[in-house]
Amino acid sequence: MLCALGAAVCFGTAAVLQAVATRSTAPGSGSGVDAALFLRAARQWRYLLGLLLDAGGFALQIVALRSLPIYVVGAALAASLAVTAVVAARLLSVRLSRTEWTAVAVVCCGLAMLGLASGPEGNTAGSSTLRWAMLAVAAFVLLVGVVGGRLPGRARALVLGLGSGVGFGVVEVAVRLIDSLDLASGRFWTNPALYALLAAGGAAFLLLTSALQRGSVTTATAGMVVGETVGPALVGVIWLGDRTRPGLGWLAVLGFAVAVAGALLLARFGEAPDAAAAAADVAGNVTPGSAAGAVEAPGAPGAPGATG
Repeated sequence: MLCALGAAVCFGTAAVLQAVATRSTAPGSGSGVDAALFLRAARQWRYLLGLLLDAGGFALQIVALRSLPIYVVGAALAASLAVTAVVAARLLSVRLSRTEWTAVAVVCCGLAMLGLASGPEGNTAGSSTLRWAMLAVAAFVLLVGVVGGRLPGRARALVLGLGSGVGFGVVEVAVRLIDSLDLASGRFWTNPALYALLAAGGAAFLLLTSALQRGSVTTATAGMVVGETVGPALVGVIWLGDRTRPGLGWLAVLGFAVAVAGALLLARFGEAPDAAAAAADVAGNVTPGSAAGAVEAPGAPGAPGATG
């Protein structure tokens, strides 16, 4: 559980750093999925530091998924939005409303309930069919990127965000389906789940970056939270044997719902506030607090608030 929460802290902090870099990077042309955006953003140290935190979070996520049910880890990762909100409030002088502070507390309560109710990781290894199915879903995520990137406005952000969430969900399930971590073993390299993990993880990262850079942060992040929590949790319970402690199934369901609902209330922090203002704030060129309310305030096309 500490590893799952540590992963949330890494991902949530990385989002603030990457917000400044990504939003201040000039967008490309054409489809909403811009592969070159990553290369342009990677020239900035904040984005690179965010990537290092993402790598650390992913390592912690793998450890957590080897020991906890998927529904617990998924809810903990959704809680990274609460971390992003708190870090943004501290580092970027973003003012959180009373509702948003309440949502942070709600996420914490939901995770506490999950921690109390969760049982051990399921002992079902998963079938070969499920492994190949995850690879097929990873290919579907790539297709979503091609089609969704051509949709207009809010629909594009929702589809790309949901697609990225499904991709991250494939990563969660695939980690459980890789039963051997022996790199010298042929069984490791012939496991379809390994390639599902790599393809889905890369596609999800690209889709989410493009969705947040060009569309509504709130819409994209809400889609991502739903995609990376609900589906993987059901797969874990139905096919991988994830269970709760005896008699506490209701508490696990309630905790999961509360944690995800709290994360959705914080969806505008899926990538921190308008990085144009945030970058100026970090540089000391604007007064503290001017980056607050980025979603609600009007802005230029493609910036947070332009779609609000």
